[in-house]
Amino acid sequence: MLENKKIVLGITGGIAAYKAAELTRAFIKAGAQVRVIMTKSAMEFITPLTMQTLSQGPVYTDMFVPTDQYDMAHIALADFADAFVIAPATGNVIGKIASGIADDLLTTTVMAQNKPTLICPAMNDKMLANPIVQNNIFKLKKMGYMVMDSGVGELACKTSGSGRLPEISKILQAVEFLLAPKDFSGERVLVTAGPTEEPLDPVRFITNRSSGKMGYAIARAAHQRGAKVTLISGPTKIPPPEADQIIYVRTALEMYRAVMEHYEKATVIIKAAAVADYRPKTEAREKIKKDKGIQGIELTRNPDIIAAIGAKKRKGILVGFAMETQDLLANARQKLLKKNMDMIVANSLREKGAGFETDTNIITIIDRNGKTIALEKMTKIDAAHKILDHVKMLSKKKGLCVKP
Repeated sequence: MLENKKIVLGITGGIAAYKAAELTRAFIKAGAQVRVIMTKSAMEFITPLTMQTLSQGPVYTDMFVPTDQYDMAHIALADFADAFVIAPATGNVIGKIASGIADDLLTTTVMAQNKPTLICPAMNDKMLANPIVQNNIFKLKKMGYMVMDSGVGELACKTSGSGRLPEISKILQAVEFLLAPKDFSGERVLVTAGPTEEPLDPVRFITNRSSGKMGYAIARAAHQRGAKVTLISGPTKIPPPEADQIIYVRTALEMYRAVMEHYEKATVIIKAAAVADYRPKTEAREKIKKDKGIQGIELTRNPDIIAAIGAKKRKGILVGFAMETQDLLANARQKLLKKNMDMIVANSLREKGAGFETDTNIITIIDRNGKTIALEKMTKIDAAHKILDHVKMLSKKKGLCVKP
């Protein structure tokens, strides 16, 4: 999402300024170009040389130093940027921007630009709670700036509370949100993710290796693109994505009930969960003792969630997944038609970098129109956006309301 994007990072004079080095490295690793503006106070905490080395570009500290292309640095940087990020943002700079004060390079550049801007407050908890600071944050939000909630935890002043710089991963996600096209605005997207657990007794259960990463990436991407997202998640060990509603379930029956309760409101349904096909016919009320042994486990079939939706759907886009170990495309096409989907995403468990528990995936998109798109290995968030791109194209063909 940040590949080739141009980010201007403003660093102000708080102790969290040292984290700007890590943030810059994260932007560069994500493929972005970074230009750094440092206030005089910021240079008391971290050096311009450090930021120049990490950003692989010039660091700007003085408003009256010309660049190669422009007469004024603040105009050059305003034209360069796809997005502005101020991290950390002190109470001082928040107050200046909210009040229209432009008395240094950073505040002047912010005033001279009209690009998406993310402000990441970081300060003492009492400063952050000050009504003046809170009023300034409210004003910035009203003016269209995106202001993140500060992190909560131990602060540099040895107190604990709100005021930490948000986690680097969350800042990156917020920038991705700012820069993503809002072409799913007005859509209601229902996503399922993760495995299910089918209990054998109070201790043991049948499950699979799904981590939920692909489904969570789809929910995150849909949210970034403006959709109202409902995520129905089985048990996972990863942080939840931003979504309008998250419903946690454990078993296939619980997921079935949750999906059937919410699917009619959705304009796009993406079933990425790895739902167990079978469950134990009976669940022991007490732990099964090993000395008694288990002669066998009688299984019964779980409801086929996507087939149930496919049989009832009259509108919208229905997307499923096919994880196979052999005859991938043939099995995926058969599943697509049998269960009345509009599109299926196929991936093989045999390919390195695809499937369960990885941060990457190798997918093939197949739709009812006969179109097949094989994609190279990419991150799951990039794969999620490719899936949504194809959903948008199908929606246009069906005359649905996904925006251009």
